[in-house]
Amino acid sequence: MSVFHSLLLGLLQGLTEFLPISSSGHLVLSERILGLRGADLGFVVFVHFGTFLATVTAFWPEIWHMLCSGGRFVVRRGVSGDPHLRLLGLILVASIPAAMVGLLFEKGVEQAFSSPALVSAMLLVTGLILWLTRYVPTDVRIMKIRTAILVGCAQALAILPGISRSGATIGAALFQKVDRKRAVEFSFLLALPAIFGATVLKAVQLCRASPSRVALTSLILGALAAYISGYMAIKVLLRIVRRGKLHLFALYCWAAGLLGFVLST
Repeated sequence: MSVFHSLLLGLLQGLTEFLPISSSGHLVLSERILGLRGADLGFVVFVHFGTFLATVTAFWPEIWHMLCSGGRFVVRRGVSGDPHLRLLGLILVASIPAAMVGLLFEKGVEQAFSSPALVSAMLLVTGLILWLTRYVPTDVRIMKIRTAILVGCAQALAILPGISRSGATIGAALFQKVDRKRAVEFSFLLALPAIFGATVLKAVQLCRASPSRVALTSLILGALAAYISGYMAIKVLLRIVRRGKLHLFALYCWAAGLLGFVLST
């Protein structure tokens, strides 16, 4: 993959990983448009690491408090009334569905990435999810275990290319009347275990076939593009959701889905 394609796809990955328009779906369709055979393993590892760092940068204070609370829990064997420890527990619980789906249906998910028509259909579904959020009032500020599990199931569904992970998880939280700000923050924090786990698994495979120096430079630039665009996307989406305008992304998803159908025929 050339430096230009790495920068372009890294930029696209960072934007679409957090904006509710499906990063996997856009990568599949963009590869079809650019005439690429598919993003290689090294590229996937590096750009996912870039988006992981973008999330850590944007939410570092919250992440630091959760890590400290987790450490205190391990040392003291119990800390009552700690909101950050509770949040950490909810994130771990919500991460289970996606982990199970990824391990049990890995081959089926990989096959789905080869179908632009399926990606296009799932983009239309994402648009519907986003559009329906405009009709849901939000007034609950405390994330419950049941809510976290349902959001985790939405993240598992987003393993399908074309289903936006952020759109599905934020939508699932809003449908349960979670406060908009907390819905977005939980969605992004929930992405960390999933992105980190996928990156580690793919990195292990990558170590068996190390890229050349030229290829490594290209991959690093792609990861940097994903980091910068991902961080910007997080800040933009936070403002949009707080204003109750998440449904506007539905128009883009529908347009992208219809365009995908045209390109796949």
